[in-house]
Amino acid sequence: MLPEHGFKSNDRLVIHRLARDEVSDEFAQDVRRGLAGSPKTLAPRYFYDDLGSQLFEAICLLPEYYLTRAESEILTSHAREIVSSVEGPVRLIELGSGSADKTRHLIEALLAKQPELHYLPIDISDVALDRSSAVLLHIYPRLRITAYAADYFTALRALSEAGVTASQGKRTLALFLGSNIGNFNPDEAVAFLAEIRKMLRPEDALLVGADLKKPASLLVPAYDDALGVTSAFNRNLLARINRELDANFDITRFEHQAIYNERLGRVESHLVSLQAQVVSIRALDLEVNFEPGETIHTENSYKFDLEQLAELARQAGFCLTKTWFDGARRYSFNLMSACDPS
Repeated sequence: MLPEHGFKSNDRLVIHRLARDEVSDEFAQDVRRGLAGSPKTLAPRYFYDDLGSQLFEAICLLPEYYLTRAESEILTSHAREIVSSVEGPVRLIELGSGSADKTRHLIEALLAKQPELHYLPIDISDVALDRSSAVLLHIYPRLRITAYAADYFTALRALSEAGVTASQGKRTLALFLGSNIGNFNPDEAVAFLAEIRKMLRPEDALLVGADLKKPASLLVPAYDDALGVTSAFNRNLLARINRELDANFDITRFEHQAIYNERLGRVESHLVSLQAQVVSIRALDLEVNFEPGETIHTENSYKFDLEQLAELARQAGFCLTKTWFDGARRYSFNLMSACDPS
């Protein structure tokens, strides 16, 4: 098992706070590399400090952010069918669980067909795990939770090393919801799903949420809302660098921008420098020059069609066996079986 710097346990709840001393160094290295490059970039996985996680939960409630409503529609209509697609007693693993509000549909569907459920949420924010676990355990007395406060790859290694998905008379249903698969470029997406596949046994399954291709007029407002919550989410990345790396970004001198790159099939998020400026990042002994209009590329949100999703599954060692849509066919849930796709 990986070393831990925090551990919480009671009869129904275990939270592994995996050692992350190396992550601050990794953050510093990635910031140095990204801001020294051309074009400048910052990795979206660093959005999710505690404040960033809360801002994202607020984004999910925005009227422009259709994805949450589409997900809820599918889960409300099809949760029982989804869980019935995996035979026998099931354990539930979720990557990027957040508040786990959407997951309740699947938890309830599973508890309707089996006497108890072991739920294993993974999230970078231990605060989010504390909050969601307390709520879920209160609502569902037949639920047991083993949570991992870690990045995806650290948690996947820990799960594999602990033999969590060894059969024990159960199959595993892993969840990767919220269209987060779109934050990876195509090669990264294959590598990430392949890492999940290594953890699973034959006839286990992975449920992947994926946003579908549609006109820019629908896509862009979902990433650039009228209230400016997405702008605050994006600019919080600069505030995090200020907090953790002793930088002096003036976030009022940067503007959030979302554009749809139709050729690559992705919405891009940028931070645009509103003027010529020099930013000092004292912990890195680094000064970063910005020209007026120069951007920091912070996130991609890839959109898919069914052919792309089937090919993604195949390359990662899965078979795409079933897809569910919302009524407007804006969004999809895709059940990928752990099988030999050849």
